[in-house]
Amino acid sequence: MARSFEGPATSKTRRQQEDARRMAFRRAIECREDERRLLSEISDYPDAALWQAPAMPGWQNAQPGY
Repeated sequence: MARSFEGPATSKTRRQQEDARRMAFRRAIECREDERRLLSEISDYPDAALWQAPAMPGWQNAQPGY
């Protein structure tokens, strides 16, 4: 049976890559949790939606003076 030799540098590099991937996943989860928390806080104030004006397609192409 063939064995693959992994030196200490290879296993250390693989461990670092796994740790980096885990940390990126954890940051994504925390970011999503923050977004959900903020959205729930904003939904407590329905007037806050007035600050976000919807884009009107006709206004984007309007030319002044015509």
